[in-house]
Amino acid sequence: MERRSRLAVALFSVLVLATGCTLPSFAPEGSGEPARRGGTSTPGSASGAQWKPCPDVPRDLVGKAAEGMSYDCATVQVPRDWAAPAGGETYGIDMIRIRSKNQKQRIGSLLLNPGGPGGSGIDVAVYLSYGPGLGGLPTGITDRFDIVGFDPRGVGESDPVKCISPRDQDASFAADPDPADQAAFDAIAALNKKIADGCTEKYGTRLRTFSTEQAARDLDALRTAVGDEKLTYLGYSYGTLLGATYAQLFPKNVRALVLDGAVDPTEGFVAGSEQQAKGFERAFTNFTNWCAKNAGKCPIAPDARGAVTDAMAKAETSPVRGTDGRDATAGWIFLSVISSLYTESGWASLASAIDELQQGDAGGVFELADQYAEREPDGTYSNLFDANLTVNCADTDKAPTVEEVRKLQGEWRTKYPLFGPALAIGMLPCTYWAKDRDPYPAGKAEGAPPIVVVGTTGDPATPYENTADLANMLGVGHVLTWEGEGHTAYPSTTCIRDAVDSYFIDLKVPQEGLRCPPK
Repeated sequence: MERRSRLAVALFSVLVLATGCTLPSFAPEGSGEPARRGGTSTPGSASGAQWKPCPDVPRDLVGKAAEGMSYDCATVQVPRDWAAPAGGETYGIDMIRIRSKNQKQRIGSLLLNPGGPGGSGIDVAVYLSYGPGLGGLPTGITDRFDIVGFDPRGVGESDPVKCISPRDQDASFAADPDPADQAAFDAIAALNKKIADGCTEKYGTRLRTFSTEQAARDLDALRTAVGDEKLTYLGYSYGTLLGATYAQLFPKNVRALVLDGAVDPTEGFVAGSEQQAKGFERAFTNFTNWCAKNAGKCPIAPDARGAVTDAMAKAETSPVRGTDGRDATAGWIFLSVISSLYTESGWASLASAIDELQQGDAGGVFELADQYAEREPDGTYSNLFDANLTVNCADTDKAPTVEEVRKLQGEWRTKYPLFGPALAIGMLPCTYWAKDRDPYPAGKAEGAPPIVVVGTTGDPATPYENTADLANMLGVGHVLTWEGEGHTAYPSTTCIRDAVDSYFIDLKVPQEGLRCPPK
């Protein structure tokens, strides 16, 4: 796993990502296969995963390994297409196993997915290994489980999808999130078509093999490779969709699943995008209300919404230029807003960034935007959003037409003024995507044990309403609520942490209807 050094600005929160975040955003071109550090094995072999020490992974990500933790890596080969696995080509799924020197009475492995789709499970496992003092996993968990992060097929180190140039990535982020005139809309549509056509030209029929159902079948292969009879799994955001799909396909292989930041698989593509627009609009309103009550911490108070929308309007004609030569267009400002809403701690950063922008300094806006986009100072990107696009479109068999997107842009502008138009336009890539798709199932997990579904009342990316919907769909879901802000809950507070830990360790399902306070 050849990894670039990267400053971990925030250990965990920036890695938990929204499923279906179909804002027009893409990733860079690339070539070559990643260098594998772990030994390679096939799932179900007698020896299981062939682990090799890889202490350089945490050093490259954070600067040093967590005290008392060992890090080992492995690669498991899985069929490219589980519908025709025999004798076909494979993908290599890279994993990291983190084990505490204090481990005792080991239960098994806890497999992790941080969301996206496109987030690196390897990265998030490393970040979570630094313990509760830095927002990581409680020692009660690391003392009983190996922590296993994996990059799903097409993501990070696992045969990453790369088919979009950095120039097109920049153009998509910089574009007006709500183009009013038809010519501007047509230009964005053309960019999305160019990108979709380019990915199809490079990958062809392989695009459908990056679907969530294929990744869920990989997950069962990883369970076998780590030697667990049944799966213990923690999935955030899109990771809840991956976990729910697994539970439907392999219900008898489930030990304990925690699905935090629920995606509702029963929603269609359009309904899911609208639900996200609603969630972000609500979270932004919560931010503006906070500003009004905390003027000392919010330099754009009392009208934070007005300050943001005014900044975006001014940027359409006279954008502030950043030190790297980029103009802080309305699109970049909008992305900085999206980035800041994932955690309540990001609110003050957004207020400062907009205040600085009003004074001619775009540094704060680009810092927030680039953190979210995983854009490096040299203008290159990780493959986060490239994988996001590929998985979302592989999963979607009913994308709207261009004309329907344009109509929804206007309708959602009325309902969700800041976020509605962008979430409508964000569906365009899948409109132009290759027609061969592989949608995931949406039904009961018959035969599975109780599954815990965690929801946050102020979640922008996976709105709280999804929580009960996912639990009810599975038929064995139990809702655990955090009355807080930001995207996902565990292990944010003592109440949430204790409930989830008891479930993972002792299989004790949280009290029905349990609602945990913000602090």
